[in-house]
Amino acid sequence: MSLRLRRTIMLLALLFVGTEAAAQCDENLARRLPGRALDCEPAVAPVQQPLPEIVFPSLDAGSGTTDRSDFPDVEDAEQEIPEPPTVSDAAPSDGAEVEPVRATELVVPETTPRPRLGRIIRERTQAIPERTKNEVSPIPRPGLDDYRDAIAMPDRWRIVETLGYESSFFDPYNANPLKADKPFNGEWFFNLGVISDTIYEAREVVTPVGSSSARRPGSIDAFGDSDQSSVNENLLVEMVFYKGDTVFRPPDYEFRLTTAFNYNYAQLDEVLGVNVDPADGKTRHDRHVGVQAAFVDKHLRNVSDRYDFDSIRVGIQPFNADFRGFLFQDNQLGIRLFGTRNNNIFQYNLALFQRLEKDTNSGLNDLGKSAREDYVFAANLYWQDLLVKGFISQFSLTHNSNQEKGETYFDNNGFIARPASIGTEISRGYEVSYLGYSGDGHLGRFNLSTSAYYAFGKENPGVFVREKTDIRAGFFAAELSRDFDWIRPRASFLYASGDDDPFDSTAKGFDSIFENPQFAGSDASYWIRQSVPLVGGGRVGLSSRNGVLNSLRSSKEQGQSNFTNPGMVLAGIGVDMDILPELRISANWNSLHFADTAVLEVARNQAGIREHIGNELSVSAIYRPMISQNIVLRASYSQLLPGKGFKDLFEDDRADYFFLNLLIAY
Repeated sequence: MSLRLRRTIMLLALLFVGTEAAAQCDENLARRLPGRALDCEPAVAPVQQPLPEIVFPSLDAGSGTTDRSDFPDVEDAEQEIPEPPTVSDAAPSDGAEVEPVRATELVVPETTPRPRLGRIIRERTQAIPERTKNEVSPIPRPGLDDYRDAIAMPDRWRIVETLGYESSFFDPYNANPLKADKPFNGEWFFNLGVISDTIYEAREVVTPVGSSSARRPGSIDAFGDSDQSSVNENLLVEMVFYKGDTVFRPPDYEFRLTTAFNYNYAQLDEVLGVNVDPADGKTRHDRHVGVQAAFVDKHLRNVSDRYDFDSIRVGIQPFNADFRGFLFQDNQLGIRLFGTRNNNIFQYNLALFQRLEKDTNSGLNDLGKSAREDYVFAANLYWQDLLVKGFISQFSLTHNSNQEKGETYFDNNGFIARPASIGTEISRGYEVSYLGYSGDGHLGRFNLSTSAYYAFGKENPGVFVREKTDIRAGFFAAELSRDFDWIRPRASFLYASGDDDPFDSTAKGFDSIFENPQFAGSDASYWIRQSVPLVGGGRVGLSSRNGVLNSLRSSKEQGQSNFTNPGMVLAGIGVDMDILPELRISANWNSLHFADTAVLEVARNQAGIREHIGNELSVSAIYRPMISQNIVLRASYSQLLPGKGFKDLFEDDRADYFFLNLLIAY
C-alpha cells in the first residue's frame, strides 16, 4: 500500500472519531444529564493550547428565573472561542518527515450554532421594565442594582392595592372594607350584611265567625268567607366584628348583632280574625323591631395541628337540632359549647337555651317582654362517613323543660295563647326528652336525608285530664332523591304518632319544640305554610304556620307543645329542575292523613271523622338573575284537594294560596 493511500485512510478514521465525540458532547449538554453534561473529554491527547473555560451556573428549576449574580463576568462569556489549527491535506514533499496527526486539531463545523450565553443574559436583563423615580414596589424584582425603594406592606391583605385594585363600598365581591376583605385595625375585621325579605300572600283558609262577628247579615255560621291576603317585609341588618384568620380555623373572637325591622299587613273578609275587638275591623297594620342574634363567640383552644378546636358562644344565637328543622330550629338566648375532633370527622354541640317571647304578628323575638320559663338543653354529635363515605350521622339528646304551669298569657291581638283553648284549658307544664338519630348525605348515586325521634317524659296536667300523664311518642321522616343531569326527582315520607285515647294516662301524639321543616316542598306546601283553624274560634289550629305537625297548638311561637294530638302521615313525590343556571322549577305532590282521629272527635264533639286530609299539589319557581343569592325571586302556587277527613271538619272545600317572595341581599 502506498504512503498516500495509508495517509488518506488514517485521516478518514480520525475524522469519524472526532465527529462522534463532538455529537455526543452536544447531546449531553443539551440534555444536561447530571454528572455527564460536561464530561466531553476525548480519549486522545489533549490540545496543547487550552480553551477559555466557560462555567455554566446551576439553574433552579423551581424559580424559573436567572439572576445576574450567577454570571460573575458576562463580558468574558461573550469572548470568541479560538479555533484550533487546521491540518493541511497537501502532500508532503518526497523525503519529508511526516508528523503524527492529532484528532483535537481537526475542525468540526457546527450545523446549528448555539446562542451566546452573554446575549441571553443581556436580553433577559433588558426585558425588565424600568421604574419611575416615585414608583414603589411591594417586593424586590430581579435585575435591579438595589432594592432601596422596596417597602414592607402593613399586612398581606393590602398587597392587591399596589397592583391597582380599588376598593368599593357597593361591590360585595371585590375588595370591600365592609365585607371583611381587609382588617380595619390589626387583625380585627368587620362584615356588614343587609337583607330585604318581602313576602306577599293571597290565600283561602277557613275563617271562623260567630254571632257577634259576622260581616254580613245572614252569614252567621261556624265559618265565613275564606279569602285572606298579607304583606310582610323584614329588613335584616347584621354586623359582625371578629378577630383572627378564619381560612383554616374559627375566629379568636366574634361579636355578632342581627336586627330585624318588620312591617306586616293582613286583610280578612271577616272580623275577629285580626283582633279580639270587632271594632278593629278586617285589616291590621303592625310594626316590630326584633333582635335575632346578639352573641359573643370565644375561640378557647386548638386541640390538633389541623385546627380541631373548642369554642363557646353566649347570647341570642341560631340553633338547629337536625338537618331539616323537624325538632328545634330557632334563634334563642343561650350558651353553647361546640367544636371538632379528628380532622373535623367529629363535631359536637352542648347547648342550653331559655326561650324568648315572640311577637305575635311578625314571629320575631320580643325583648320588651320577659323570657319564658321554658328551657331547652341539647347535646349532639356529628360523625362523618360513619356508615359509608359521604354520609353524615348525627346522634342527639334534647330535653325541653316547660315550667309555665299556673301562668296565663294573652298575645298582642288579645287572644289567649297559654293555655290553649282546647280540653280542660288548664295551664300546665311538662318535662320531655327527645332521643334522636339524623342522617344526611349520599349513598352511591342516591341522596338521603332522614330523622327519627322518640319522645318520653311527663306533663302535668294532661290536656283532657287533670292528672299527670306519661309522654310516649315517635317520629320518622326520610327524603330520597337522585340527580340526573339537570333534574332531581324526590320521594318523601313522614310519620308522627297520634294519640288514640285522649282520656288515658299516656299521651302518644308527637310534637316538636319549635319546628321549621325544610321538607316536601317546605313553604311551597299549603299544609306546611298555612295554619288551618280547628276549634276555639280559630285560636287553635290543626297545624301551625311553617309547620307540618298536627299539634293542635294556639300558635307555634307563643303556645306550648301538645302531645295529645291526631298525628300526621305524609307521603309525597317531587322534582327539582334546573332549567337555566338562573332558573329552578320545583313541583310536589303530597298525600296527607291523620295518624289517629280520636282526639279530633273529642275536641270537635263529632264522631266519624275520617283520616284522609287530602292531596296537595304545588309548583314553585326560583329565579336568580345574577346567578347568586344577591337577588332571588320566588313564586309558588299550592292547592289542597280536600279528602274525606277535611270535608268532615270543614264545609268549605276551597283551599289554595299564592306566594311571592323577593329577597335582596348585600
